[in-house]
Amino acid sequence: MSKKKFKTLCVHEGEIKDIQFKGSTSPLFMSTSYAFDDVDIKQYPRYFNTPNQRALVKKISSLEYAETGLIFSSGMAAISTSLLSNLNSGDHLIVQGDLYGGTRNFIKNEFPKYNIEYSFTKDVKNESFQKEIKKNTKGIFIETPSNPLLKIVDLKKIGLIAKSNNLWSMIDNTFASPVNQNPILFGIDIVIHSATKYLGGHSDICAGVVLSKKNKIDKIFQSAKNLGGNLSDYTVWLLERSIKTLYLRVRAQNNNAIKLAKFLKSHSCIDKVYYPGLKDHPDYELAKGQMKGFGGMLTFDLNKKIKVKKFLNSLMIIKPSMSLAGVESTVLSPKLTSHALLTDIERKEQGINDQTIRLSSGIESFGDLKNDLSQAIKKSL
Repeated sequence: MSKKKFKTLCVHEGEIKDIQFKGSTSPLFMSTSYAFDDVDIKQYPRYFNTPNQRALVKKISSLEYAETGLIFSSGMAAISTSLLSNLNSGDHLIVQGDLYGGTRNFIKNEFPKYNIEYSFTKDVKNESFQKEIKKNTKGIFIETPSNPLLKIVDLKKIGLIAKSNNLWSMIDNTFASPVNQNPILFGIDIVIHSATKYLGGHSDICAGVVLSKKNKIDKIFQSAKNLGGNLSDYTVWLLERSIKTLYLRVRAQNNNAIKLAKFLKSHSCIDKVYYPGLKDHPDYELAKGQMKGFGGMLTFDLNKKIKVKKFLNSLMIIKPSMSLAGVESTVLSPKLTSHALLTDIERKEQGINDQTIRLSSGIESFGDLKNDLSQAIKKSL
């Protein structure tokens, strides 16, 4: 990372200077065709190297202490391309058992087509990853905090396990965001974000990003240019604009989340609250040691006397929504949405039940959010 502070990097790193008109924002280059005579690098959208793509990569890489990266059309495009480019037929991958349902579904349904083996860990303990290592294991895939129960994986230990066994390590860092966590500093090789979430932050962008050392990104690029998951330059430009306020947004969301977690923990109609910033969270000390903020995501279990769908429909400010991390607070039932593709047994193994609710805190007034949750709970009894 440059010597500039994080907030300054969010605003100014990777800017394209408007030489012609001296505008204060990066100009947008919409061309899909560029001259190639006497040009070392052939610019082409599917090669992830148009002016706006390269500028945005520079900005996000600086926030994650990475050398470089690639911008994709979605988080799943970034995940699937990164995994497939690093695995061949006959290889084996160790996968954290508690993670986003879409990632789990991709591995279960697509890996068999390529004769790629995989093992899901039974929990997030270091020894659970160590015991799954086989002769044909090539890498470890993790997600921390996990979706949706906010379990914390020890980044430093996973990095050491991977390196001592000549494996690569890859993380979905979406829930934390670069504001709260920088996995590369703890020895993780490859960092992925669904940029649709905190990096975009306004629920109007679908994008993904993968970040690492240049040699690892070069390897992923070889598959990426064939699979064609690049992002349009207009959306790239919008994402660069959005990241300028990333630090301010995420800090405000962190602040709301910890207050909401404490409020819900004290509520008689809430059975359990999952938030790494609560001191009774089993991984509180670990989270405090590797995170700079505990994040804007929290999950809770409604008491069985609460009707879930009625609760969701009774909210007036917080929006029932499929996504997360926007400036507006959103809420969903993992069973019905994010983890609907899992079997009942798989959800039970992860600790997800019919009453589990995932909440993404926005930047609204905490008092308004608290009142909204209170009235929705009351109406749902």
